Amino acid sequence: MYSLLLKFKAPLQAWGAESRYKTRSTNNEPTKSGVIGLLAAALGRSREEPIDDLIQLTFAVRTDHLGTLLRDYHTARDWFDSREKNSQLSTRYYLSDAVFLVALSSPDKSKLEEIEAALRRPIYPLYLGRRSCPANPDLVMGIVNDNGEKALRETEWLAPEWIKKQQPQEVLLPISRDAQPGEPSDTLRDIPVSFNPAHRQYNMRSVYRAEPLTVQNPAGRQSTDIDFMKEVREA
Repeated sequence: MYSLLLKFKAPLQAWGAESRYKTRSTNNEPTKSGVIGLLAAALGRSREEPIDDLIQLTFAVRTDHLGTLLRDYHTARDWFDSREKNSQLSTRYYLSDAVFLVALSSPDKSKLEEIEAALRRPIYPLYLGRRSCPANPDLVMGIVNDNGEKALRETEWLAPEWIKKQQPQEVLLPISRDAQPGEPSDTLRDIPVSFNPAHRQYNMRSVYRAEPLTVQNPAGRQSTDIDFMKEVREA
């Protein structure tokens, strides 16, 4: 098994899987459907083209820094249409300064090499969930000869130094991946059947929450540096 590693480390990300109507939420980690959409854009596929080969990739993600949840009150209006009088209002949520490591795995190395080349020279612009979230330039980390979870466990912690200094000296990094048959799992509407705007379709995906990765953080705070009463005083 081979895995293509991607680093998601842009100022803003948004990974909505259950957004409804005027509220556009974000999950706490990248969704498989969102990442497949990014791959399809890099490969230059239209929204009507099949994505069956991309769905077959095994998906895993490690949260290196959750970031901060931001709320945006969003207005949109067609200013070129003089008949349009009302703005469309919505509430949109984003993750600010989040850092994730994603592994896309397949026994077909040539397929991963094709995707890697496309991500380095994409046909369409790449976004981390929404068009207002352009991807970071160092997105592609390369292909390794490991399955997804093992690759995530063997890759160094990607958080920047300013984040490491705010964390304790031992940090747990959550890991989730596509569940194997019989494993306890959560379900998420996260497998895209079609990106066609006229009839978008998604199937359910089983998500396994693996044991977090423990990393040592020499730059972090000692327990005596943590002010446990801060929240009480500020309440």
